Amino acid sequence: MAESPSTSSSSSPPDSRDNKLWKGIFAVSGIMVTLVTYGVLQEKIMRVPYGAQKEYFKHSLFLVFCNRITTSAVSAGSLLASKKALDPVAPIYKYCLVSVSNILTTTCQYEALKYVSFPVQTLAKCAKMIPVMIWGTIIMQKRYQGPDYMLAFLVTLGCSVFILYPAGEDISPYSRGRENTVWGVLLMTGYLGCDGFTSTFQDKLFRGYDMEIHNQIFYTTLCSCILSLTGLILQGHLIPAIEFVYRHHDCFFDIALLSTVATASQFFISYTIRTFGALTFATIMTTRQLVSIMLSCVWFSHPLSWEQWIGAVIVFGSLYAKSFTRKAPQKTTSSDSIPLVQSGDSNNLKDNP
Repeated sequence: MAESPSTSSSSSPPDSRDNKLWKGIFAVSGIMVTLVTYGVLQEKIMRVPYGAQKEYFKHSLFLVFCNRITTSAVSAGSLLASKKALDPVAPIYKYCLVSVSNILTTTCQYEALKYVSFPVQTLAKCAKMIPVMIWGTIIMQKRYQGPDYMLAFLVTLGCSVFILYPAGEDISPYSRGRENTVWGVLLMTGYLGCDGFTSTFQDKLFRGYDMEIHNQIFYTTLCSCILSLTGLILQGHLIPAIEFVYRHHDCFFDIALLSTVATASQFFISYTIRTFGALTFATIMTTRQLVSIMLSCVWFSHPLSWEQWIGAVIVFGSLYAKSFTRKAPQKTTSSDSIPLVQSGDSNNLKDNP
């Protein structure tokens, strides 16, 4: 008897399953390679001396400028290639507001690496849910469920344990003392607060305007280029930064690669959410953070105390439990799913290179 159409359509053909598998490998590999590389380069540029004189690169705003000008050029090229208008959709001052908070976020992130190790910084980023929830309540009038508050509490508890009980041998090259100085913690607090505002206000722009993601990226990063360049000139850091990378060609290569992988990561993030949804994306990002911490500990010889291992287990255990128990969202169209990258939801684990 011939197989009925309903029976044949009930199971996916092998080619479809293979295609999905290869897409998954492509997405996971892209996110892991770009963001893990980005994390390692951050720490190398800010914490490892260059040249025979053992000079440290101290101009974090220059890194922001290089990253943003690369992303701005790529997003402009994407808009032109897709024949979409370059005209701003929202008032320019709103793009500038996102840009200012974004610059403060990234600058605090780079500056904090002078005082705390990359594993501490990466785990502390998981605590961004609390400022996101606070800003979401203030700006978006959102209401959160009991499990959201419980997750935020557990993650914050784990991060606090990780930060407060460092291994005594981990030394900051700048403070010449023990890691996790007060200044480093304050910088990470500034990072979390500004990053929470950035993602929440981006979400508000997407909901308030019919805005393409590349349109927002282009104008936000363009404003960031202007503001960071202005800051470099006013502080007198532009020429010293250029002279430093001229003297140390390996630093120039590191910065160029950092900007490249930061831009490429945006493509893989958008592709993953469009293809597999926000739930899969959140799980991949949690895994990426864990891999980044482990790689940093091995590569840069960061010792971890047993209390820090407990803190890490609390944080990643809570995040994985939330990812696997959360109800998967209904399938949306490609254009609808893209804003999830910038969403201010408490489960958003997107990094902000």
